[in-house]
Amino acid sequence: MKEFIVDASDYDKTIITTAIESGADYIIVPEDKLKEAKKLGRVNFITIDKNGNLSDDFVLVVINDKKDEERAAQLAKSGKKVIVKTTDWTIIPLENLIAQSENIYAVVKNADEAGIAVGILEKGVKGVVLETKDLNEIKKVANVIKETSEKIELVKAKVTAIIPVGMGDRVAVDTTSLFKRGEGMLVGNSSAGMIFVHAETEESPYVASRPFRVNAGAVHMYTRVPGGKTVYLCELEAGKEVMAYDIEGNGRAVVVGRAKIERRPMLLVEAEYQGKKLSAVLQNAETIRLVKGDGSLISVVDLKEGDEILGYVEEAGRHFGMKVEETILEK
Repeated sequence: MKEFIVDASDYDKTIITTAIESGADYIIVPEDKLKEAKKLGRVNFITIDKNGNLSDDFVLVVINDKKDEERAAQLAKSGKKVIVKTTDWTIIPLENLIAQSENIYAVVKNADEAGIAVGILEKGVKGVVLETKDLNEIKKVANVIKETSEKIELVKAKVTAIIPVGMGDRVAVDTTSLFKRGEGMLVGNSSAGMIFVHAETEESPYVASRPFRVNAGAVHMYTRVPGGKTVYLCELEAGKEVMAYDIEGNGRAVVVGRAKIERRPMLLVEAEYQGKKLSAVLQNAETIRLVKGDGSLISVVDLKEGDEILGYVEEAGRHFGMKVEETILEK
């Protein structure tokens, strides 16, 4: 996940409180104001002393020439968290530094610059340091950094089987965020082929909408979490993050508020995309909806063989949730 840092080194309380409310990961404050700043909210603070030195292994490097760039690269390789400030907002030094180390942060002035910084060379900087007096800009940058943190390519897979498999333990994931129509989670019996399960945003004759919930399926299945990793659904609990996606493949991290495990009748849904298998064990209920290839929603009770549904495929192989290159077969 990208980190969002707000520079409040001149100690503006309004800037600090807005940064806290916007979900900043760190706030830079004067060393002699740290105790006072901590009273404003529970957040990580980076202190700066009178000589401009930063705490927590952060270091600021202003890039004026190639020597400055080389110095920044050396510091980053040594383990320092290097905040890079370019005098005329040029991307080339950042490209060079990102190619050499992951410990690079970029100073930005607005949401547009933040968006560019997190997308450089596809992987982007580790985080951004926002310098602004505009409270609205803090919120805009927070949205750029926090709301869209991953982009994946969803596929249209053809359903090949819908099989009742009896009773099982399923997980309903209640989050501290509201899902919009077109958002949900990816789940799968294998990390190599996952199915998009829509959030419970829709009204039903049988139950009210629960726009904070994804009825994700059986406890054993994989789902995606920040950093390109996966976990089993049964591992989700209050306070942990999980990835939510929209039908365009834009992902954002949301926090789990509760994971409800209950025994319910289950269905095995299998699909295929270019010879690759996608499968998931889902609750057999009208309120469980998948997304068809045209973006419309379909309940699992109405699903038929031959229907196109959205999903995600990758090369199989996970070790403790991390993607690895190895020969593996999951059935």
